Amino acid sequence: MKPFTLREALTAVDGRCYGDEAALERIVEGVTSDSRMAGPGMLFIPLKGSRVDGHDFMAACIKAGAVANFSEREPAPQEQPAIVVDSTMRATGALAAWHRARFDIPVIGVTGSVGKTTTKEMIAAVLSQRYKTHKTRKNLNNELGVPWTLMGLDDSHQVSVVEMGISEFGEMRRLTRMVRPTIAVFSVIGDAHLEFLGDREGVMRAKGEIFEGMDENCLAVLNGDDPIQRACRPNMRRTTYGLSPDCDVRGENVRNLGEAGMRLTVRHPGGAFDLSIPAFGSHLACAALAAAAVGLELGLTGEEIARGVARYETVGDRARVLHHADMTIVSDCYNANPNSCQAAVDSLMQLHGRRRVCILGDMLELGPHSDELHRGVGSYAARAGVDLVVGCGPQSRNTALGAEADGCDVLFFPDKDRLLSALGEIVHPGDCVLVKASHSMAFEDIVERLMAE
Repeated sequence: MKPFTLREALTAVDGRCYGDEAALERIVEGVTSDSRMAGPGMLFIPLKGSRVDGHDFMAACIKAGAVANFSEREPAPQEQPAIVVDSTMRATGALAAWHRARFDIPVIGVTGSVGKTTTKEMIAAVLSQRYKTHKTRKNLNNELGVPWTLMGLDDSHQVSVVEMGISEFGEMRRLTRMVRPTIAVFSVIGDAHLEFLGDREGVMRAKGEIFEGMDENCLAVLNGDDPIQRACRPNMRRTTYGLSPDCDVRGENVRNLGEAGMRLTVRHPGGAFDLSIPAFGSHLACAALAAAAVGLELGLTGEEIARGVARYETVGDRARVLHHADMTIVSDCYNANPNSCQAAVDSLMQLHGRRRVCILGDMLELGPHSDELHRGVGSYAARAGVDLVVGCGPQSRNTALGAEADGCDVLFFPDKDRLLSALGEIVHPGDCVLVKASHSMAFEDIVERLMAE
């Protein structure tokens, strides 16, 4: 992090100082909400959780050498120096926005319903071939995570890639005030957070709030395979990527190599070049094309872009391919919505085995159309040629019903414990197995049991 004085922090968050005002000249070298990290040079920002209130640790942080605390209440003498604010969470965002404004560098904001983290990682892999690249760690992409991402900027960084995730109207507007993106990249707009956003058009409106914080010299990078995005005309420069023939940056000659990855040709107004993607999943083609569009905008050559894509690495439990007892297991337990489930089924069908089995759990926050959307995923799997669909969870009864209606063999378990007990009788050596559900379903337990069988 680029250091700043406590006085600068005070001004940035419009707070009130408690304690010796001479402390305002102290240098802040890092910011944390983890009291265990609040040692010398650190500014501690206590946050209120459902079980723990960070304010209870302010005195210990000062004793450990922290520069100061933020606080929502008048601090005791042993908790000073402190800056009192109305909300420590809002103050964190204000401090992050001020810190981001200290850097005159390209900032790429990545949003969408499906594939944000993959696209962010692919863009960062590409840009790092020429620039010192700062990026969102893991998927810290919401109003709590984005500020900590931005705090990591320092003078060595030449470009930043920030993932921006939302679930309600107005949230993107607040994120954009912090991030101030110069390039906005949209992955797929799909059926996610419909409980709050209504439908895909609502999702696009909510995520499109990002354009309100950008000017005409900025760039929107839109998925040209998506009709909703293709129709979007923000008040700024615009480019499209995808597999459709009218995309500005388009993929041709796509060859899916299963576990070995993918190969394709990228064609753009200035020429063409080949890419080799070293990871599993048909959805990676679009992420690579989005990264290519950003790389071309920032002056990278086709050779640099290809080298960056070749160094892409999968993050977390997203389409992770495992092998055990002659089984191939695709662990995709981080999150799930209808679009990502369909893409996962498409990828599974590229693998060769005795049977292709989908173990699918509930997809959350789908609103009033949840039953229909779950049935649609089951139907899609059956029509794709999956041999067995296993639904697990209250909503996934509809997944099983959808698959059964289209002629697929199905099993249904109302809860994960019952599925775990029967797992050894369901999956056999030689099978290719997809395990996918929303993160709160904790389907990584199923993967662990499969690996132990």
